[in-house]
Amino acid sequence: MASKACHSTSPGSRGRKPSHIPVAGDNAFSASGEGGYVRKLLNRTAWFLLCVPLLVNSGEVVRKKNPDTGLLSWKMKESGLSIEFIQVLPDYVAAVYGSRDIPPAVLESMAGYCVFGTILKNESAQELTYRMADWRYVTRDGSEHRIKTKTEWVAEWKGRGVSYRWSLLPDDQVFEPGDWSQGFITFRLPPDSVFDLKFSWRYQGEEHTGTIRDMRCAPARPPGE
Repeated sequence: MASKACHSTSPGSRGRKPSHIPVAGDNAFSASGEGGYVRKLLNRTAWFLLCVPLLVNSGEVVRKKNPDTGLLSWKMKESGLSIEFIQVLPDYVAAVYGSRDIPPAVLESMAGYCVFGTILKNESAQELTYRMADWRYVTRDGSEHRIKTKTEWVAEWKGRGVSYRWSLLPDDQVFEPGDWSQGFITFRLPPDSVFDLKFSWRYQGEEHTGTIRDMRCAPARPPGE
């Protein structure tokens, strides 16, 4: 069953978690919750983007570089959905999970993946949904690959004796008007890899698709080092 996304009280406001519905990741995006690191990272980047005059035409992909970090982000708006992907450095990912006393073996299992912070929002007046199991990324050799979902990560961690489920973007969600969600998404690729991302969502009873070409994994080290 798809989880409910976070609810926004008004346009442009921070999402609010109503007590009567389950929210993606529960308290994963609260300042004091397990995913506080993720929230801070994505909010800092979102703040930067809000401070830059930015007009995104329907279906257009806008790539931005953060002048402070040198990291890249990609944003697209289409058929009610606003979706944004933000590079996350490997050291940052290791710090997020390492701070939760995650065993080294689990950290090593994530070392082969590049990570993006992801922000989704329903900017329409109707419900929309997504299902990550339908998404694919295409590497330079033309091969399509599935994205490892939160459910798969949690099951793997549980098998290693780790009860941890925060920070990752849910497998699927239902968005009412104004709802939003954010979290990590992982791709089994080394740093600096370039790929195309194909994603889909349902809106007004129809399946919609989008493609962001030439996405690039974060470098192994901060740009400029």
